[in-house]
Amino acid sequence: MIFYKTLTDWYLQNKRDLPWRHTTNPYEIWLSEIMLQQTRVAQGMPYFFAFTTAFPTVFDLAAASEEQVLKLWQGLGYYSRARNLHKTAQYIATELSGVFPENYNELLKLKGVGTYTAAAIASFAYNEAVPVVDGNVFRVLARYFDVETDIAQAAAKNEFSALAFELMPKDNPAIFNQAIMEFGALQCVPKSPDCGGCVFNDSCMALQKNKVDQLPVKSKKLKVRNRYFNYLVFEDANSNALVQKRTDKGIWHNLYEFPVLETDKEEGFDCVNEYVQEVYGKEESKPIIYEYNTKSVLHKLSHQHLYIRFWKVQVEETLENAIDIETLRSFPFPIVIHNFIEKELF
Repeated sequence: MIFYKTLTDWYLQNKRDLPWRHTTNPYEIWLSEIMLQQTRVAQGMPYFFAFTTAFPTVFDLAAASEEQVLKLWQGLGYYSRARNLHKTAQYIATELSGVFPENYNELLKLKGVGTYTAAAIASFAYNEAVPVVDGNVFRVLARYFDVETDIAQAAAKNEFSALAFELMPKDNPAIFNQAIMEFGALQCVPKSPDCGGCVFNDSCMALQKNKVDQLPVKSKKLKVRNRYFNYLVFEDANSNALVQKRTDKGIWHNLYEFPVLETDKEEGFDCVNEYVQEVYGKEESKPIIYEYNTKSVLHKLSHQHLYIRFWKVQVEETLENAIDIETLRSFPFPIVIHNFIEKELF
């Protein structure tokens, strides 16, 4: 009870003014929670406003094309979230007549909705007493109660959920969930938290035992894969370019890109030129290539580091299916390609 009261008092004085905290509309709460998965609030906020403006209801989102959704999502990353968002909107609009499931167990059945998101919607929209456990909650509880359970283990979620449920007031779970997540986001931060100015500095076990920087325990370092992309930016007789959709499963599924040569290591002019001449060269005309960036652009994903170079490929003829540069702007691209288009082609 003391933990809850201290926590909520802190929250009411320090909480950020976020738009999804002013509503119990499950559609807007669902949008915000999907967007904030693996995304900082400051980065996600403009996208929330963009989506609620373009698609004010779940019916509007369901009626949009996937390309419209991906274009609006451009730059937010983890694009499977956008595709699942769109499919779930269509399911809710057509199969559930636009009415969101009203409890945790039913919400879990929605595509793209896991235990955390289902708990957040159930708690914030319907005041259901289910704990919301994210990285912030793991950190706060592990430090305050000196819990050394490895949060990378599957069983950890159940342990921390049970602890959060025990602390949660069953008549007002929403404010508890908001408060503990906000406390982790603003006060009990991962590195160098201000423990001296913390409202729990007289009762936090990690602080008393000088273990704040050791908790929560998390093993299994993610192995990062390096990939090397050489994008071929064609310019034909009409100054048009070629683009293609990434249909393979994996990164950037259903987004657009220029024709790409992926190599095992960083390659220079000779390798790329040889490939271009072999694949696109003709007896009567040879493509001329130039490098846009002599040094690779490093684009970091959670599990991959992409080393990207862009190459201008000039051809004398008119290319079939090539499109003008202005039209490119309407296509959903990975943000690294979008930035290149805006910087180099306009």
